[in-house]
Amino acid sequence: MKQLSALERALTEGIDLGAMLAVTERWTAINSGTGNVAGLARQAAELADAFAALPGEVHLRQPTAVKSVDAAGREIEQEHGRHLLLRVRPDARRRLLLTGHMDTVYPADHPFQSGTWRDADTFNAPGAADMKGGLAVILHALLAFESSDAARTAGYDVMINSDEETGSLSSAALIAELARGMAAALTYEPSALPDGTLAHSRGGSGNYSLVVQGRAAHAGRNPQEGRNAVVAAAALALELKALECADLTVNPARIDGGSANNVVPDHAILRFNIRPKTTEAAETFQRSLAALIGTVEADQQVSIGLHGGITRPPKPVDARAQKLFDLVAETSAALGRPLGWQASGGVCDGNNIAACGVPVVDTMGVRGGAIHSPDEYLIVSSLAERAALSAVVLCRLASGAEL
Repeated sequence: MKQLSALERALTEGIDLGAMLAVTERWTAINSGTGNVAGLARQAAELADAFAALPGEVHLRQPTAVKSVDAAGREIEQEHGRHLLLRVRPDARRRLLLTGHMDTVYPADHPFQSGTWRDADTFNAPGAADMKGGLAVILHALLAFESSDAARTAGYDVMINSDEETGSLSSAALIAELARGMAAALTYEPSALPDGTLAHSRGGSGNYSLVVQGRAAHAGRNPQEGRNAVVAAAALALELKALECADLTVNPARIDGGSANNVVPDHAILRFNIRPKTTEAAETFQRSLAALIGTVEADQQVSIGLHGGITRPPKPVDARAQKLFDLVAETSAALGRPLGWQASGGVCDGNNIAACGVPVVDTMGVRGGAIHSPDEYLIVSSLAERAALSAVVLCRLASGAEL
């Protein structure tokens, strides 16, 4: 294990837990649910002010246009907030990418809007762990890193998007653009377990809508002339579930549509999610889905429109990525907190970054738990702990650690 140098030790001693906590408390008081564009604008302004303390210029990027399917089967444009980007030393030979997200899963009308203290080291608040505490870690890790001579030898981009919780559809192109040519990436999702365990390999995720168009008819007088869209959607759901295997799960989540009880329904929408563990499983599913749509169209005499697809590719851990995991674990052990890793069924922007061929560790954020629920909590002492970990990892990467 590589021990901390005197310079690395000095970096960690300058990290201010009180300042990190203060900014985390302020940010968790801002509702920034993915659909709350006004709240996201307020959060982005706060972040822009905070990250202006670093060299480089902060920009707010417009979201890419994204369409979804409404309950009537029509494509509608989804509104998203802007994404924050900070670029520091863009001409440096070695460059790094740090990513986070400002959105949460709690909409403006959700009852969970404010923070409470469970004990002296446990703060329960919306987004405290996922990931406003993680944003504070990015900021203070970089402030510490900038005080080192190693910082002059590397550049970095910080990208904080507004739509991670819904799949990063309006920021995926930006992530791919920024990842190009990066030596390594760190993403600040909370740790996989409250003890600091990292998420290692991840499966992928895809969200789909199948719009079924049948033919209306009277349910009593001439039902034989109708083509029941709800029955076709139900058949699709059953057949999709039957495609599950060891490397793929399928979750038919919702059927919209239907009509009055005395009308054969001519319209239905099936929404579902898939979780492929491998690229091969994802590709096999795509072929199976196309065949299934053709079969159900012929059997039920309906037409089916397909919307959506894979939004998070599976994230295996290759040799270069494993070296980055080893570097993070070795550094954490040198700081007095050994940690390990485990595979995860969850997905995040780390999936998108890895798909660009860039080594990434995507759970560099705080320790905590119960995310996506009103019980979400942050272990407060982990703010400074994880900022120190990132500051030293950044120094080692900037100093030429090979991946």
